[in-house]
Amino acid sequence: MNYDVVIIGGSYAGMSAGMQLARARRSVLVVDAGQRRNRYATASHGFLTRDGSPPDVLAAEGRAQLLAYPTVEWLDAQAQRVEKTEDGFLVSMDGASSVRGQRIILAIGITDHLPDLPGLKERWGRTVFHCPYCHGYELQQGRIGVLASSALSMHHALMLPDWGKTTFFLNGSFAPDSEQQAALQARGVHIEDGPIERLSGEHLDVVMKDGRIIPLDGLFTTTRTTPGSPIAAQLGCEFEEMPMGMQIRTDSTQASSVPGVFACGDAARLAGNVALAVGDGAMAGTAAHRSLMFGL
Repeated sequence: MNYDVVIIGGSYAGMSAGMQLARARRSVLVVDAGQRRNRYATASHGFLTRDGSPPDVLAAEGRAQLLAYPTVEWLDAQAQRVEKTEDGFLVSMDGASSVRGQRIILAIGITDHLPDLPGLKERWGRTVFHCPYCHGYELQQGRIGVLASSALSMHHALMLPDWGKTTFFLNGSFAPDSEQQAALQARGVHIEDGPIERLSGEHLDVVMKDGRIIPLDGLFTTTRTTPGSPIAAQLGCEFEEMPMGMQIRTDSTQASSVPGVFACGDAARLAGNVALAVGDGAMAGTAAHRSLMFGL
């Protein structure tokens, strides 16, 4: 099968890109492996008109609206490889026939590599978070922790007092210097430098190795991230090193360094949420359409 555009990744950025192309009556295939980054969260916040909606509801409604356009097709599959050909791109998939597209949009997302702390993984997206703009308000200015994972955690610790009384758990991962300690003190951040044994409790308790138990309403930490698929690297897209990991380099129109390949969403930005992903996708979709119209 041949399509004007094949979109790799059917989360919010990919669907938004597809919507622009569908409305331009272009043939689109969305290839999606079903691994939305926010699949662990119970609510999505900060997206105007849909604040507080369950992420799976947002995704299901987006898919239904996109598939209402007759030029859009959806394939639940894992894209394995994309190769440049003389007349476009060949997309190979696991368990499905290969397809061709004149343009490619990479909405491949990222994988979060969490700090190695017992009890953290099962609380991810529920009482342990990475984005205060997405989840901080609902903590009602309660007891907030920041778990250090790198020097980047210093920025996190300075941010969180706007959302509640903040404790910075160093846990052997970061040691603020005197200037940083003064900045934390000025923001009212309490520093806890003892080692953590685990997270536990029906809600969220930080169990210290000295036996103390510190109850929290929410805990924030930074993750190390990697692209959700090797396809961008296979295509030869340029990457740039960011504080949390590598991201696909794009210009202001979401075009990658490879002609005919666009990238959007978390794989192509420093930080993201649903609203930013939708905006990036809209830009990528319209830019891909312009490139088809004018042969760019």
